[in-house]
Order: sequence, then structure tokens, then C-alpha cells
Amino acid sequence: MPSIFSSKRLTRSILCLAAPIFAAFAAPVHASGDITAWQPNDDDAILLDVRAGQWRVGDGVRGYQTDTGVCVDFGDLIMALDLPVRLDKKSRRATGWLLKESRVVTIDRELDMVQIVNNSQRLNKNDIRDTPEGWCVDSATLAQWLGIDVQPDLASAVLLLKSTEKLPFELAAERKARSGRAKPTQTFDLSSFPQANDPYRLWRTPSIDVVASINGSKQNSRGATYDAQYEIYASGELAGASFDARISSNNRGVPQNIRLRAYRTDPKGELLGPLAATNFTVGDVSSVSTALGTQSSAGRGASITNRPVERPESFDRTTFRGELPEGWDAELYRNGQLIGFAQTRGDGRYEFIDIPLLFGQNRFEVVLYGPQGQIRRDVKLIPVGADSIPPRETYYWAGIQDTGRDLLSFGDVRLLENAGWRGGFGLERGLNARTSIGTAFTSSVFRGVRQYHLESSLRRSFGPALAEISLGSDLRGGYALRGQALAQVGETAVSAETVFLKNGFRSERFDRDLRYLLAFSVDHTVTIFGQSLPIHLDAQHRKQIAGDATLALRSRLSFNLNALNISSELRWERGTRPSGLDPPSRLDGLLRLSGRVGKVRLRGETTFGVTGPDRGFRDALLTAEYRNNEKSEYRLQLGYNAQSAQARLTAAYTRRFDKLSLSGQVQAGTDGSLAAGVNLAFSLGVDPRGGIRVASEKLASSGQAFATVFEDENGDGIRQPGEPLQAGAELTAGLRGTGLPTDKDGTTIIDGLEPFLPILIGIDTASLPDPFIQPAVPGIVVTPRPGVPFIVELPLVPAGEVAGYSQKASGALLGGVDIELITASGIVIKSTRSEYDGFFLFESVPYGKYQIRIAALAANILGTQQQLPGSVELNKGAPIAELGIVIAQPAVVIANANSRP
Repeated sequence: MPSIFSSKRLTRSILCLAAPIFAAFAAPVHASGDITAWQPNDDDAILLDVRAGQWRVGDGVRGYQTDTGVCVDFGDLIMALDLPVRLDKKSRRATGWLLKESRVVTIDRELDMVQIVNNSQRLNKNDIRDTPEGWCVDSATLAQWLGIDVQPDLASAVLLLKSTEKLPFELAAERKARSGRAKPTQTFDLSSFPQANDPYRLWRTPSIDVVASINGSKQNSRGATYDAQYEIYASGELAGASFDARISSNNRGVPQNIRLRAYRTDPKGELLGPLAATNFTVGDVSSVSTALGTQSSAGRGASITNRPVERPESFDRTTFRGELPEGWDAELYRNGQLIGFAQTRGDGRYEFIDIPLLFGQNRFEVVLYGPQGQIRRDVKLIPVGADSIPPRETYYWAGIQDTGRDLLSFGDVRLLENAGWRGGFGLERGLNARTSIGTAFTSSVFRGVRQYHLESSLRRSFGPALAEISLGSDLRGGYALRGQALAQVGETAVSAETVFLKNGFRSERFDRDLRYLLAFSVDHTVTIFGQSLPIHLDAQHRKQIAGDATLALRSRLSFNLNALNISSELRWERGTRPSGLDPPSRLDGLLRLSGRVGKVRLRGETTFGVTGPDRGFRDALLTAEYRNNEKSEYRLQLGYNAQSAQARLTAAYTRRFDKLSLSGQVQAGTDGSLAAGVNLAFSLGVDPRGGIRVASEKLASSGQAFATVFEDENGDGIRQPGEPLQAGAELTAGLRGTGLPTDKDGTTIIDGLEPFLPILIGIDTASLPDPFIQPAVPGIVVTPRPGVPFIVELPLVPAGEVAGYSQKASGALLGGVDIELITASGIVIKSTRSEYDGFFLFESVPYGKYQIRIAALAANILGTQQQLPGSVELNKGAPIAELGIVIAQPAVVIANANSRP
């Protein structure tokens, strides 16, 4: 079959589409005052795990992908590495030592100087950047300061620390691991912090997101047409449960369908009494996917489960499904790799079905792009390993669904091939820490035929590997056997799958005439010229009952070019037949890109056939977005389809106001068509201070926290009438500062929180005007719910000082030792390092009762008990505690019964 385009036309098309990219790379670097100078923004924000060898260090560090590389928040790094460095943002100085006591450092930003031991040098303008979080230090500069290699791996979201010598925290972690008192991976336990409780109510007015558009078009075949569409999404509380609703119209503004869902989610599993459910849902639900019988689907129905909230239905794959309003796009990333793309479709959803999981940590991020320049991110971490076995616990699920049907639909309804009522239930039981068994029964309709499936599975972990065997029957004489394994071999993730079908086993997951399927995949990251390149290879062989066979090979290479994430994919397929001519083989290609060039965000996708009947260029879509400032944005989109031989160009401008976003766009096609439209987006929400607030940010689909900061004069932790309110206090949510400072009434609202994900809300002490008024607790853990503000109160109390001298029982002074001040519940409220003579001082300590202890690492090295004798109480009558000499007793050694004298 001849190509639709000649080679010259194909070349010109590709060059035209690629020209903006090449022009962006070729653009010269401008001075700092130029319009392209980099500024911190949410698009470039990153969160990295810190790793040294096999050890994870701390709880992650924030940073940014800048125009010159990657910068890391210095304060986060100090906490992660437990560096004895004092960072004073007000005086713009940092002093202390780095990794070794001999490596003394002084950073003075007022003088633009850094001195390490006896070597001084000037700070370059890009060494330290001011961001909302604090000092963001370039990774190459950090490497120079620390004297080690610091390598940001954006593909894996990791900051790698490499040194020829073992670092202090590596040695400490290895000692603890050898003694059996620690695991290589440390976690941040939010359960040790105070928990806020905001009970469900009979009714809480929902927040509402509105997207409306008016469009007009002119085509040679139809003339001029006009349409108006809208989507309304609401989320609130009703009868003690969360609910959300979506109403969408057709292109004439007439309501087309209504989706409604009422649900409760409790990670602790305390719902519905003896059922101990973690989630139950009525209305619009997603069905459960099984190994052999059914795939996940959406429709009206009901479901219940006690499975952990973040646990996937299957250990080897997962599904992502969510709302996607008209004009929005969705991208799916796994461990920083762009692996999926979805555009608006008729039902207002995006779906990424049966996404493979890798052994180890899987970090998924769904990024949604709106027509007014909105960007929404949803991050989900799915670990696969021994934790995939429920140790001596029983998990269940049950559900019923009318697939493909919304609660109410008007007009024509698009029927799917799996449309119809379906239901089922399943059980999974952990026999021990490495073995679990499961069973499931489902009934569904596929292509108009009712199907039944009974399945059983056995799952077992073997070191760095996890395997599962499943056996299923369609209760009509057909049965299926499936084996699946995931493993980590060194730095390589391996997956293998085999499926055998007998006696005409029927299932929507497999073709009816399939005899067997064999699949194998490998994921590995190689480093070339300092660049991490994730590589994916997979192979699949399918054999039909009639003898037809298909072999498919696929490769995917992902890499970062400056601030661009580029993913290229090749798929080769060859079929054979027992008689007659074999079908021609084919090789298809796909190229995706997403990222930034200067202040321009680029997103694009192109597909082409290398060999086969439809070889040649097929289609391409490239979108460029330029944010002039926080209020306005320009968007240019170029698309081309080879089959229709048509190109279209779209130009749009978005203006964001405090209360709404307004976007206008025009589109022209090579077929003579013209179109123009206006999009309006805004959100309505209840303001706990009174009235309704209107915002341009989406309120219904995210969590909110309404916080009040007050001076707790009686120390009961509850705001009483007459207690002073604190204005100008800045809050933190997790690892980031967020929201506006508190107003004159001491209140502020934090938007954009992840629903049902616990997060620590605290006060940034640097924003408090009086150093002797401090937060009573490090923070309070809240679990936000979508569409409604979670009420939380943050008390402030007077602060004092605790001082003393530390020494051993032998009289030796304990100088340079880390000492911690802890609450009765064991939370570290302050930490300091003793001077050469053993003197230690805790400043700005909130009134309360405390104990003092030596940091675990220091106590292990010194051979002393961690806990120091006595307790401390600060109050109005005693704001300063002078402890005098505090003696650290020798560690208690428990004799081994098998030891010899």
C-alpha cells in the first residue's frame, strides 16, 4: 500500500511540528532580568527521597528543577542528614559543620561568601535561590560543600549521595541493622503527633466547581453552528457520609447525565461496626478487577471493602480512574516516566486500566491540564514486595454495578460491550508473613452474554520476588490457569506472566479463542554521561486455538533533556497462520514529551508507522503554554492528522482572577473550518468565617483546612472566649509552606490538600513575631475530606529555656553530643548539640513537661543510656530551667546465655 504522503511532504510535516522544540533548545540564555529568568513555580517543584547506598535517609527533601539543573532545600537537607548546621533566615547566615567536625562551614549571603575550613569563595548567583520554602541550593554546589557526589535522579525521584567513605548515617544505620534494632527504610510516623477530629455531620454545604463554555464554528459542509456546554461538580457531606455529584450537559446546554456518589473512607477500618470497613460507596462506583474473570469498570451500584485504602486490587497491576472535564488532558507518570496520556471523552472520565506494577516502590502521578492553564496533580505510592502479603489478616470486598450507566442519563446512552449488571465478592487471607490465599466469585455481562467466574489464588514472596498462581472456572466447563511473578534482580525489575485457557474459557480479560499467553518484561535504568535513562522492554507471545500466533515486542526509553521529559516507544508485531499467507509484520512508533523550556511548558505526542500496511506519519499534537505571570497565560496548539490530511491551529489566552478563570480561544483548520469559544471556570465554597467564598482554584475535588492560631493562656489546648488570636502566622502542610498568613482573627484556609491522606498542619515559627511565644505542639495531624474545610485549632503558649551540663558517670564531659527534648508521648520538640564543656541549651521551648535524652546514635557510640535522669517543667512561675550537671549512666549490657567467661 503506498504511503499517503511523499517522503518530502512527510519530512516537511515533521520539521514543522518539531521547529518550536528545536527553536526553544537553540534559544540563547538570557540575563537574570530577562523575561525568561527562572522563578520558583509549582510546575518545577519536586520531592526527592535521599538515598545513600541501600539506605533511605530522612523523610524526603523539597526542591526545584531550575533552568540550570536541580536545587534542593537546604533546611530539608539539614534535617534529613541531621547536620549540625544552624540556618538563620533572618540574618541570612548558616554556620556549623558538614559530615565531619573538621569540615566547618560558614555561609554569609549578605557578603555573598562561603567559607569551608580555611577556604573562602564567593557565592555565584545560582548557587542559592530564594524560594517560598527557604534556601534552595544547587545540587552541584551542595556536592562541593559536602565533599561528596550529589546526583539528583529525577526519573526515580531520588537524591543520590555517593562517597568513597561510608557517611556517618550509613555507618549508624548499618550498626543498627546488624543489631536488629532498625530496618534500612525509615518511615515518618504521623500517629505519634496529636490528631484532630472533625466528625461527619448530617449536612455540610458542598463546594462546587463549575466549568462552562460557549463555542461557535463554521465548516464548509455544515455552515455555522453554535453550542453551549457546562459541567458542575459538587462535593460535601450528607447523612454522615461524603458525597460528590457531577452534572454535565450536551452541546445545547441541556442536562445529559447525572452522577452521584455517597461514600465513607476510614484508613483505620472502623466503619460499619463488625464489618470493619475501610470504604463503602453507593452510587457511581468502580468495580474490582480480578486475575482471570473481570476488568475494572465504572457505573452505578454499591461496593464495600476492608482493604487498606492505598492497597491495589492486584499485586501486579492497578487502575486509575477519575473525573476529566471537557477540554482537559491527563498524563500518567510512573517513577518519573511518562507512560500514559488521555484526552477528554464523552463520559467526562479518564481511565488508565491495568497499569503494570514493578517490584519495589511505584510512584504514580496523574497530572491533569485544564483549558485555563490549570494543573492538578494526584500522587499515589504503591509498594510491591513482602508488604503485598496481608500477614494473618483477612481482607474482603463485595460490590454490584450497572456497568456503563450513570445514575441518571438523558437522551442516547452509549452502550459498552461489557454493559449490564455485574456483581461479586472476594476474600484474601494471609497465612503468614510470606504466604496468602484468595478466592473470588463474579457475575458479569460481556457482549450480551451472562458470565460467571470462580477464582482462587496462592501468593508467595521469595526474598526480592513475589509470585502468584491463579486458577479460574467459568462454571461452563472452561477453566484457566495464570502464573505471575515480579522480582528485583540487582537494579533491574523483572516481570513474567503465563496464562493457559482450556475448554473455551470465556472472559472479558482474554479472547475466547486464546489457547495460551506468555509475557516477559524488564525495567532497568542506565546512566550515560550522568543522565539516568529508564529502559523498558517487554515481549508477548499469544497462541490461538486455531493455530494462529502473534509475537509482539515493545521498547520504551525515557529521558530528561534539560527540563523536558521525553518518552519514546517502539512496538513490533508479527503474526503467523497455520495455513495461507502470514499477515505482514508491522513496526509502530510513539513519541511523547512533557516539560518546560524556559517559561514555556511543552506537551506533545506523535505516532507513526515504520513498517507495515499503514507505514508513515499518522498524527501529531503539540501544545505550548507560556505563563506571563500568575494571572495570565497563552496557549498555542498545533495538530495534524495524516489520514484526513488536515491540520489545525489553536490559540488561546487565559486570565486568572481571584474569583474565576476566563479563557478565550480561536481555531483554524486547513479544510477552511473556523471555531472560537470562551471558557469560564470558578468554584464556590462555604467560608467558615461566614458567607460564601468564590475562588478560581478547584475546591470540590480537593481537601481544605480551616485553621485558627491563638494564644492558649490556660494551657488546655482549646480556644476559649477572650484568648488572644495571632495574626500574620504562616502555616505548613506536610513538607511545604502553604496558604495565606492568618488574618486579624487568627484564621486562614489551606486549599489543595489530598483527600483522605493524613497530613501534619503546623506553624512556621519563623513567622511568629515573639520568640517567647511558640506552638504548643509541633503540629496537628488532619485527614482532609473533599469539598469541606477541616476545622483545626493551633495553640500558642509562652516559651522558656532549658540549660544544663552533660557528662558521663566517670566525670568525662560530653561535648559535641546531640541532645533531645521530648514530650511525654516521645515526640522530639527540640534538639541541640552540647558545647565542648558539655553545656547544652534549648531555646524557645513551649511551656510544658519534658524529658531529656541523648540522641540514639550518640548514645550508641558513647555506650551510655539514652534517657537522662529527671524531668523538666516550664510554666509562668518557672520559665527557665537550670538543670546543672546531668549524668549519663552507662548502657545496660544484657549477658548472652551462651557467652563464656
